[in-house]
Amino acid sequence: MAATRKPALIAAIVVAVLAATAAWVVLARGPGERHRVGLFTTLPILWNEAGGVGEMLASKDGPHWARAALAEEGPVTALDTLTPDTLRGVERLVLAQPRALSPDENVALDNWVRGGGEVLLFADPMLTEDSRFPLGDRRRPEGTVLLSPILKRWGLELQFDENQPFGKRSVAAQGTAIPVNLPGRFVVLKPAPCKVDGRALVARCDVGNGRVLAVADADLLSRDDPDGAGQAALAALMARAFTD
Repeated sequence: MAATRKPALIAAIVVAVLAATAAWVVLARGPGERHRVGLFTTLPILWNEAGGVGEMLASKDGPHWARAALAEEGPVTALDTLTPDTLRGVERLVLAQPRALSPDENVALDNWVRGGGEVLLFADPMLTEDSRFPLGDRRRPEGTVLLSPILKRWGLELQFDENQPFGKRSVAAQGTAIPVNLPGRFVVLKPAPCKVDGRALVARCDVGNGRVLAVADADLLSRDDPDGAGQAALAALMARAFTD
């Protein structure tokens, strides 16, 4: 009898997860939608950190504030891989502390950008936000972003000063106050169609027919954002990264 109930229970959980996801997507499709947004991230933005499906469904934590902010651009699609198929139809792409890309993913992403895609990238060399999962757990966000091949292809190198002090602070970039903690800095590999500002915290590159706006820190995407500084910075960066 127990063996009969187990598949039914699993099926019910899967249905509940799909229903919750579908409900969020519907809510994300507001009247002002114009673009399909892809999100490729290891950060708990679309779903809260949980040890399993049941815990995720039972969680009393509210949704991450960035989820609604991204949905302002249009319907958001979570991407597990970057391939020509998964990127087809995506007009704007947010890479938020992504995992390391495979060679095929590097090629697919580069081709997509050169074809006219727009990317907002958060590449943090030393992520400081806490996680409930221990080091080595695949569910834990990437502590150090590893994107050297694609960054070099676009004309950038991400550097990190190990001697800088720990602590939250704000860096101004073109009038936008960006919260950071142990940020990196971008160096332009000449010749490359890239410009940096905000003490090299932010880089913008024209790549073929597309563009990349990269930020060398991901602290502004921390769930804890009591003064709204992260939300304000994300809105301003999306406005710079994405053209209408």
